[in-house]
Amino acid sequence: MDLAFSSTIELAAAIAGRKISAVEALGAHLAQIDRHNEAVNAVVILDREGALERARQADAAQARGDTLGPLHGVPFTLKDAHETAGMKTTVGFPPFADYMAGQDSPVVARLKAAGGVLMAKTNVATMLGDWQSDNPLFGRTGNPWDLSRTAGGSSGGAAAAVATGMTPFEVGTDMQDSVRLPAAFCGVYGLKPTEHRVSLAGAFPNPGGAPRSVRLMSCPGPLARSAEDLALIYRIIAGPDGADADLPPMPIETMPKLELKSLRIAFAGAFPGFPAATEISAALEKLAAQLASAGARVEDATLPKLDLHDDLSEGGKLIGMMLEAAQPELPEHPTPVSKWFAALARRDRSILAWERFFESRDALLCPVAMTTAFAHCKPGSPLKVDGREESYWMLPAHGAMFNYSGHPAVAFPCGQDSNGLPIGLQLVGKHWSEAKLLGIAAAIAPLTGGFRRPPAY
Repeated sequence: MDLAFSSTIELAAAIAGRKISAVEALGAHLAQIDRHNEAVNAVVILDREGALERARQADAAQARGDTLGPLHGVPFTLKDAHETAGMKTTVGFPPFADYMAGQDSPVVARLKAAGGVLMAKTNVATMLGDWQSDNPLFGRTGNPWDLSRTAGGSSGGAAAAVATGMTPFEVGTDMQDSVRLPAAFCGVYGLKPTEHRVSLAGAFPNPGGAPRSVRLMSCPGPLARSAEDLALIYRIIAGPDGADADLPPMPIETMPKLELKSLRIAFAGAFPGFPAATEISAALEKLAAQLASAGARVEDATLPKLDLHDDLSEGGKLIGMMLEAAQPELPEHPTPVSKWFAALARRDRSILAWERFFESRDALLCPVAMTTAFAHCKPGSPLKVDGREESYWMLPAHGAMFNYSGHPAVAFPCGQDSNGLPIGLQLVGKHWSEAKLLGIAAAIAPLTGGFRRPPAY
């Protein structure tokens, strides 16, 4: 086995079958970090000795005949946002440089309870506030396909670590395309579950114990090198946990094995008024044609009659209101509660319109971002798309649309552009349809080629 690039499922099976030990699996990934992290800068907080002790404990448990869970002995990393006992959580923000939570977040606790061996934290944008992973504490993360370009953000370190074999899987957070965009830029898979599917408790450091302000539009989600691995991690972290009261007791379904001829797929090379590189749209349209040839019912999407630009603007306003509420002191003229309820009512109209759209479709195939990975730049700088300058803030528009509506989406790799950079697309479905979306992503993989290893790794 090539341990560094084995899947989560393969590693778990090999450890369970005693073909390898948890210590060996960890050692392979630590060696990969040692070889490549200095250049990529994906891993920023490494707990080498703690991870080694946890791997030894996993091997000792197996020797006793005990099974810790579906991740028994599998090493992993986490975005530097999740609160973890015994490890710093900084979100790249100097005032949080030494913050260490007193307990694991529910997501972290579930991964550990499943037998996973946490070894490190990965780089982010400062306070998770950008689509490039760069901050004053740890610097910037390079894209493993071209280090002069960004790995994306805010889960850029996570995506780069998965792409380079430093970890078999990750868990990021996605409020404005922040799992899917870096997954697309680095050529890996990423899942944004339905809003309120995975606990947000402890998904952001909270040194003062203030009331949690981010309760909408954000969701933790896994990154991996296959849809099957996403499905495994998703089932571990999803569902009510006794800490986040917003999570309904919805069933967590198993990923089905689907035939392409059974699918109803709508596709959009770009949304009206949203920029998208020609090569991304062309890759999407080629895949749509392949799906049709394979027997799927494929249609050029007639999107809901919504003002999509206004939806993006309204989503930004909601984020602003949540951030305002999180400040230690309210501004002199705080946003009236009536505006908050008006914003929620406006959002409801968009959510329901998309739900009606998905009543007759299994998934919408569309871009994740307006371009492939771009050169490191100052946030806010115009970005070139087919030679035209486009607004930096429109970069994640196709993805952020479904943070506003709360719908689940799976980002997956679909070949490379003319610069050899990964092209990422996404499948979006109705609320609570993660299992089916993952099944579709798995069924599509033979057409796209799935994950490709970056040349230097």
